[in-house]
Amino acid sequence: MATGHDKVETSVALLVILTVLVIAVGGLVEIVPLFFQKSTTEPVEGLKPYNALQIEGRDVYVREGCYLCHSQMIRPFRAETERYGHYSVAGEFVYDRPFQWGSKRTGPDLARVGGRYSDDWHRVHLMNPRDVVPESIMPGYPWLAKNKLDPGLIQRKMRTFNQLGPGTPYSDEDIKNAPADLDGKTEMDALIAYLQGMGTAIKVRR
Repeated sequence: MATGHDKVETSVALLVILTVLVIAVGGLVEIVPLFFQKSTTEPVEGLKPYNALQIEGRDVYVREGCYLCHSQMIRPFRAETERYGHYSVAGEFVYDRPFQWGSKRTGPDLARVGGRYSDDWHRVHLMNPRDVVPESIMPGYPWLAKNKLDPGLIQRKMRTFNQLGPGTPYSDEDIKNAPADLDGKTEMDALIAYLQGMGTAIKVRR
C-alpha cells in the first residue's frame, strides 16, 4: 500500500509543488525579518550617499568589470579582518543599488580600500599596476585618464536614486550642482573618488 511519502516521490507535479512551497516558506522566514531590522535597513553612523563624482566612478567600476576580480565584502573571520580590516556590515551598503559584494578575488577585497592609499597611488596603479605592485596581473586602464565625464545624465541618476526608496536624500540643491561637480573631471578622477570612499564610515566609528 502506497504511503504519502511514496505518492510524493512518484508524482512529479506534487513533488514540484511541495518543493516550491518549502522554498517559498523558508525564503519568507529568512528574508522578511531583515526588512524590519535597523541594522540592515539603516545606514551606519558616518555613512553618506555617493556624491556626483562617486556615482560616476561607481558606474565606471561596474562598466569596466572591476567586480569580476574584486569583492567588496569582508567576512567575519580572523584571516580576513587581519588582512582587510573590520568585517562588512549591512548598514554600509544601504546606498548601493545594486551592491558590489562579489565573491571572486583574483585581486584583493576593496571594502576598506578608502584612504589606504593616496590619490596619486591610485592614479599610477590604474595607469599601470605593475609600477606599484610588480607581481600584479591586473590590466592597466590608461584611457580612463583621457575620457572626460559627461554630466548630461547625472541629475537623472540622482533623481532615480531618490525614487528607489528611503535612504538616498539628494536635495534639489545637490541635484542642481551635480553637473558642475563633474566639470573637467575624467573617468579616472571619478573612479578614484569612488575607491577612496569605500569603507570609510566604519573607520570613522572605530
